[in-house]
Amino acid sequence: MTRVLYIEDDFNNRVLVKRVLMAEGFEVEEADNAIDGIEMAKSNPPDIILMDISMPEMDGVTATQQIRSLPGIADLPIVAVTANAMQGDKEAFLGAGCDGYISKPIDIDTFVDQVRQFLK
Repeated sequence: MTRVLYIEDDFNNRVLVKRVLMAEGFEVEEADNAIDGIEMAKSNPPDIILMDISMPEMDGVTATQQIRSLPGIADLPIVAVTANAMQGDKEAFLGAGCDGYISKPIDIDTFVDQVRQFLK
């Protein structure tokens, strides 16, 4: 079973993503902030991390950069899942170490296929 770690501060977004992925057979763990998400990734590495970009305390770009510096989990696929959809945002997230980008609000009809394409 594919394990997903979803790092997202918004409760409603976490519930939606978890329900959509679990309906397709994914196991989903959630962190409501980047600091806890990094610790969860270190202690029990998932198959993929879905990372919100705009979070208090530590944003998703900083969290991605920290994960990229950690032995053993530096190569995990990390996908930005964000409402930041201005021109140049996608390129900035990819340049910061994300493997991909999915804009919010998610399209529940295509979301699972989008996540699957980033799995190694």
